Amino acid sequence: MKRVDLIRTIERLGCVLVRHGARHDWYRNPATGASQPVPRHREIKDHLARHIIAMLGDPPDEIASDR
Repeated sequence: MKRVDLIRTIERLGCVLVRHGARHDWYRNPATGASQPVPRHREIKDHLARHIIAMLGDPPDEIASDR
């Protein structure tokens, strides 16, 4: 999955950028309080993308609807 697509997906869930790290950006879902790092690679493996989306409070089916 492209990083840009992952960012769009988690921002649609209501997540906001908390800070820029050295190699990752941190996003937080204010509704659930969950935070997750997002790597700065152009391509992010689907397994990792599903994990990030799940941890930020949305079921993994969100990826399937984006394609």
